Amino acid sequence: MGQGRAGRHALVSATIYVEGGGSKAVDRDCRTGFKRLWEKCGFQGRLPRMFPCGSRNSAYEQFKNHVSGSDGQDFIGLLVDSEDRVSDINRPWDHLIRRDRWSKPAGADDEQALLMTTSMETWFVADRDALREKYGSQLRENVLPPPDDGYLENRSRQDVFQRLRDATNNGYEKGEKSFEVLGKLNPDALEQHLPSFRRARRILNEKLR
Repeated sequence: MGQGRAGRHALVSATIYVEGGGSKAVDRDCRTGFKRLWEKCGFQGRLPRMFPCGSRNSAYEQFKNHVSGSDGQDFIGLLVDSEDRVSDINRPWDHLIRRDRWSKPAGADDEQALLMTTSMETWFVADRDALREKYGSQLRENVLPPPDDGYLENRSRQDVFQRLRDATNNGYEKGEKSFEVLGKLNPDALEQHLPSFRRARRILNEKLR
């Protein structure tokens, strides 16, 4: 049975290999940040197991190895930055094959590839309330890109990251601070502005049973 059919049955488990982490402390922060976000998505009691993998290539390799040894009953996901704009968010493997030269593992389908388009920082700039909570009066909102629906996901990751750094007077850093912001995000705000997040939330809601 293919992975894409797993949503039709009660799942034994759900595992997501995610780009990020790299040390025990940062891995812990990564899991905590996603746990808080997923709980606010309404996934309490059915949270996926998050495996921080460090680099995006490591996340892909671990995902691929798990899929190859799976019987297809569980949901196995890959969550990575898209790095670049995605032509069709519902065909993420087309993007990953073209950009990263990754092959789609046998038995995997498009719903298993969840993209942060174009990066996790895009999620952050979509939720101004979360940034205000974290940075307070230090935050210069006028420096951030406007959170128009669909437009944020067309911005380069370099532009989004630099604007976030400038808006926080260089207070934003990847790692511990980024996962602290992650845990403060409101998924409804992200859904409003980010089609790729809306897609990921829908898929996880269907799979996490």
